[in-house]
Order: sequence, then C-alpha cells, then structure tokens
Amino acid sequence: MSKKTIWFEVHQEETVAECLERMKAEGYMAAGRKEEPLFEEKDGRPVPVRQMIKFKGIKMDE
Repeated sequence: MSKKTIWFEVHQEETVAECLERMKAEGYMAAGRKEEPLFEEKDGRPVPVRQMIKFKGIKMDE
C-alpha cells in the first residue's frame, strides 16, 4: 500500500512544472508548498546557495 501523503522536492535540474508533472505521473496532486534556503559555509560564514522547493502531494483517488 502506498502512502497517502508524500513530499516531493524540486530537483536542481528540473522546473517547478516538471516536478508537478512527475507528481501527477506518480498519482499525486499538490496540496501544499514550502521553501527552505540551502546554505553553504564559506570563510566561516553561511552563504545562501539556492532555494529548495517542496510540494506536499496527496494521493489522488482512482
């Protein structure tokens, strides 16, 4: 049995639209979104590298 809710992360090489299509292909639809900054330490200071985007997917009924 598959999970009813799962988080999908937008990969670095894909667009938001491509992630949503991937979710749909796996039988999920977006029910929420969150963004988190990703930092890397340079010269002892945190430097933002990119923004991580995640979508909360809920299983679509068939």
